[in-house]
Amino acid sequence: MTVPVVGLTGGIASGKSTVARAFAQRGIPVIDADVLSREVVAVGSEGLAAVVSEFGAEVLLPDGTLDRKAVAARVFADPTLRLKLNAIVHPRVAQLSAKRLTEVPEGSTPYVMYEAPLIVENGLHHGMHALVVVAIEPSLQIERVMARDGIDREGAEARLRAQAPLERKLAAATYIIDNGKELSALPAQVDDVHAKILSRLGEQRR
Repeated sequence: MTVPVVGLTGGIASGKSTVARAFAQRGIPVIDADVLSREVVAVGSEGLAAVVSEFGAEVLLPDGTLDRKAVAARVFADPTLRLKLNAIVHPRVAQLSAKRLTEVPEGSTPYVMYEAPLIVENGLHHGMHALVVVAIEPSLQIERVMARDGIDREGAEARLRAQAPLERKLAAATYIIDNGKELSALPAQVDDVHAKILSRLGEQRR
């Protein structure tokens, strides 16, 4: 029997990482797909070689690492390029995440949280015990993306369009965390969802 997996997702700049840290503070291991996506294209990796083969050496920084901002600018402007990048990165992330899950000792935690932006888009939630969706208003997402990435509104909107609309994610959610409220409201929401997940897993084991 493997450790149950609970998905954590939400739109770009919705605050998934903040919510993930809150669950980690409650003792829940978090596997972050974004961190894994960096690992699979690290210097010397097969993944990086595949990206360079597809996109050219101009996507590398002087130190040999991948220029993620340059790649992002290209793929969010061209859906075809985004599909090509996803075909390189996603299978490798899936393989690495599966490996990390097997490394979690059985009985060491009630569940593991898998944080990723495209859980619903890729249908991964169907194989999970529950799905937590972090929700904020799209207008606030755009403002946060512009501030975080230093891009204009058009660029921010393009990145928002590259993901499934919030309504689709909410329809797939087992639990919803509203991150558009004051930051002080977040701990109570996480506590509530955490308790509900534990209750749900307890019922599933009966």
